Amino acid sequence: MKVPFVALAKQHKVFKSEILSMISHALDEAAFIGGENVAKFEEEFAEFCNTSHCVGVSSGTDALRFALIAVGIGAGDEVITVPNTFIATTEAITQVGARPVFVDIDPVTYNMDVSQLEGVVTDKTRAILPVHLYGQAADMDPIMELARKFNLSVIEDACQAHGALYKGNSCGSMADAGCFSFYPGKNLGACGEGGAVVTDNAELAGSVRMLRNHGQKEKYIHEIEGYNGRLDAIQAGILRIKLKQLKDWNDARIGIAACYQRLLSDIPFIRLPQEATYATRCVYHLYVVLAEKRDELRQYLYAKGIETGLHYPVPLHLQKAYEHLGYKKGDFPVAEQVAEKLLSLPIYPEMTEAQVEYVADSIKSFYTLSKNGKI
Repeated sequence: MKVPFVALAKQHKVFKSEILSMISHALDEAAFIGGENVAKFEEEFAEFCNTSHCVGVSSGTDALRFALIAVGIGAGDEVITVPNTFIATTEAITQVGARPVFVDIDPVTYNMDVSQLEGVVTDKTRAILPVHLYGQAADMDPIMELARKFNLSVIEDACQAHGALYKGNSCGSMADAGCFSFYPGKNLGACGEGGAVVTDNAELAGSVRMLRNHGQKEKYIHEIEGYNGRLDAIQAGILRIKLKQLKDWNDARIGIAACYQRLLSDIPFIRLPQEATYATRCVYHLYVVLAEKRDELRQYLYAKGIETGLHYPVPLHLQKAYEHLGYKKGDFPVAEQVAEKLLSLPIYPEMTEAQVEYVADSIKSFYTLSKNGKI
């Protein structure tokens, strides 16, 4: 049996005629930049996130960068975040001239360990950038409390958390702004690049709108120097079509995760994901286990036709790109220990129960063979 890591072709087959019709209309109308699809998607996604404003941009990275600029982060500032995330989180920080400052992660959720936050606040700290990793919310109440205490901005990296909830609140809606990616493999993915900033702050939304469009409020009138960071109309149209299915897709992911939990719970060599009590809806962008003999298991599964992923095998503080920050191995032991064992199993809405059972049976067979010295 073949079990791909994602199955985008299968997903898009369902909407192919609707997507092609939308593209045909865009071609006939020459509607490629801005226009109705972008405006309507922004309205619809803001409603989905329970925020007043949504600004579509060209990627999740741009969403993070523009949000940081819009709250005033710049040269010499420090922004606190985590080392176990995709590099876009920290690229956004450094590319506005600021310095990322890391804190270790919680050993249960793999999200920011909020107990360590106050210990890294300095007179240069201007913002906190928590990541809602793998589709589970970070613990936002203590983050927001600390931000109020020290007058810090908070930007939520919700790029893996479309539809996730924290104590009933939508991820992306609780801080100054929330940032989303619509990379194709996300819970809500475009057929290319795309992103969005959501916020209840009209001034912040206005700043992001200018930043994404060369600093213009009106054509050829530039109030600031901006960027070319717009969400194009065809991608917005695709996202509008797919947004209607997002809740059902997230429900399917939750069901698949529950199936994994049931089938894998008796294996002592792997640690399954755990949901925090405050994470009232985890949407399982990724289903990540900690596995003994991780690399051998991954090779075994590949030979069985099962694709897996590593999210993320080298923490950012140990990446060559950030040598200049001065961190060393051992600085964030939990993130480092998790990185050595994490393994992302296939999970996507179209995955069948038979496929989940095949993955689980293959994992069990690996550890049985390994225990008996046959691998």
